[in-house]
Amino acid sequence: MQKDQVLPELAVLRETFQQGITKELKWRQSQLLALDTFLVERERDIADAVHDDFRKSAVETFLTETGYLRGEIRFALKHLKSWTKSQRVSVPLIYQPAKGYYSPAPYGVVLIIGAWNYPLNLCLAPLISALAAGNCAVIKPSEHAPHTSSIIAEGLVHYLDRRAVCVIEGGVEVAKGLLEERFDYIFYTGSYAIGREVMSAAARHLTPLTLELGGKCPCIVDQNSDIRVAARRIVWAKFLNAGQTCLAPDYVLVHETREAELLRSMQEAITDFYGDDPRLSPDYPRIVNDQHFRRLETLLNDFAPWSGGETDIEERYIAPTILRGVTPTSEVMQSEIFGPLLPVIAYKALEEALDIIQSVKEPLAIYLFSSDSDVQERVVRHSRSGGVCINDLLFHAALYTLPFGGIGSSGFGAYHGKAGFETFSFKQSVLKRALYPDPALRYPPYSSRKISFLRRLVLGWGTGQLFLY
Repeated sequence: MQKDQVLPELAVLRETFQQGITKELKWRQSQLLALDTFLVERERDIADAVHDDFRKSAVETFLTETGYLRGEIRFALKHLKSWTKSQRVSVPLIYQPAKGYYSPAPYGVVLIIGAWNYPLNLCLAPLISALAAGNCAVIKPSEHAPHTSSIIAEGLVHYLDRRAVCVIEGGVEVAKGLLEERFDYIFYTGSYAIGREVMSAAARHLTPLTLELGGKCPCIVDQNSDIRVAARRIVWAKFLNAGQTCLAPDYVLVHETREAELLRSMQEAITDFYGDDPRLSPDYPRIVNDQHFRRLETLLNDFAPWSGGETDIEERYIAPTILRGVTPTSEVMQSEIFGPLLPVIAYKALEEALDIIQSVKEPLAIYLFSSDSDVQERVVRHSRSGGVCINDLLFHAALYTLPFGGIGSSGFGAYHGKAGFETFSFKQSVLKRALYPDPALRYPPYSSRKISFLRRLVLGWGTGQLFLY
């Protein structure tokens, strides 16, 4: 669907929402089940599309795209009934007889703008939350992953309710056109720079939004850690999707007494995972396009890599690369790398590592490898990030029971599991009162005696407010 079709589709979605169709629990469940069916029946097609965009293996696509999404759907279906229940609240005696409660209500028609690095996941994970909450949705996949965008647009129309969900493909101009329209909620995943533009556009309509951005996620390797395990987990997390992951460790801070061992173990892990020539590995993806390839190649030109560094513009291939001798002022440390380049910086004391982290904008995540509980507590207490993962990487974002999101420059708002349902819902308050009795106490004229009685009643007779259910 193209830009000139946006207005008619929005009208259909608004009419659907106003009719209350999407608020029904059975409708929400049916749409989640239909989305799961899409992921099952089109799994091979999805894997082929992602491979065409990134040369990513089917296994990696299952783990980070289709498999994860199916788990998210199952979790939502299991808990959806309880999530939608109303919550009773106490009502002060002065307002009795009455009943007060609030219920999660859908916003209406929401806009979901996905990112290219995980082109299926970052469109459909928010969609799962939006549907569970009872919204209609417009999905804008990234044009930088055209094959995956195409299968989202072509596939979903055959599975989901066309009255409530539509996909709009296109580039920057289409995105700008969508942002000119009034939506009831916007969910954006992408860069900090574009996130500011999305927020500015949302402000024109006073539209609430969630921004899932990125940032330079640090990984601290303390002297009290198993270096071999840390190295393998760092290498896996960093070079997954050729480093094009917003949660990837952007740089490593290692205690100076363990630096040499860590470097050696990481190189061994690269060889174990991808062979002597990662270019030949079916499990090592490519850079998404020429623009990003050249940006990474420019960063690479400033260093003599400690390992890796090979590039091939024809294949958009950049080898898993470790950079040593990096300082906090190096060019590669000034913005998110978003590619397979891993700077390693040695530190003498934990305070030095924390100072480096605090000198950079708030990251989406902080990673720590340490068996020292005091070190673990210090890092959590004296850092600011969307999340912390200790002795591993990425997996805190894979738990449906944990909210995932950023803070500050890495975004705001959260989703996954119940957090996603709450993001796409607002708490609608309801107070039900009886028509009788209707005492004259509340109405003018207010005599001094009436005022004195009202003061005692409102202030709870001096002993604390009285509440009844």
